[in-house]
Amino acid sequence: MREWSPEVARDCQKQPLSFIAGTRKINVERLTEILRIIQLDLDLKYKTNIRELFEEFDNFLPGAVIGIAREMQPVYRHTFWQFRHENPKTRVGDPPPEGLPGFNSGVMLLNLEAMRQSPLYSHLLEPARVQQLADKYHFRGHLGDQDFFTMIGMEHPELFHVLDCTWNRQLCTWWRDHGYSDVFQAYFHCEGHVKIYHGNCNTPIPED
Repeated sequence: MREWSPEVARDCQKQPLSFIAGTRKINVERLTEILRIIQLDLDLKYKTNIRELFEEFDNFLPGAVIGIAREMQPVYRHTFWQFRHENPKTRVGDPPPEGLPGFNSGVMLLNLEAMRQSPLYSHLLEPARVQQLADKYHFRGHLGDQDFFTMIGMEHPELFHVLDCTWNRQLCTWWRDHGYSDVFQAYFHCEGHVKIYHGNCNTPIPED
């Protein structure tokens, strides 16, 4: 996570969530011969065979179409501030394990065939439905498809297979120093042997 310049913010506003959803729908429909793919950011360091990540597809429950790890900063605690203010008992934006901290799209498993066969997922890609959810959650994101998946995940968590944090061990600590030091560790904590490091917001990745 980084502090965005006005120019970047304006560019993001030109691509609302409905545009992102529409792009997702087009891409899924075009790739008819491909059943499953792994989508990865460039700022990653692998500590295990990527084949093991592909095997996570076998752990998808019926109805799940995407495998993705939780966001490891209070990004969405901040972004959903108005919804949280209006709904003080909500889990939206709270840290794991009980909360819904949102997702980080640095490592994603996409079951394209399941997406094509899911009436629910297809419905959520419709611009009108995207706008309904954005209005409900007072949501104005800036992180592209990550925001879209986070928003629909608040409404329909059954669409997602949550990857262990070790598959996307995010290293950015931007929000720790920008107003959330008191709760930061609840989001950032990750136990276990790291399989993929994610040097988001230009954070150095540990050497071997």
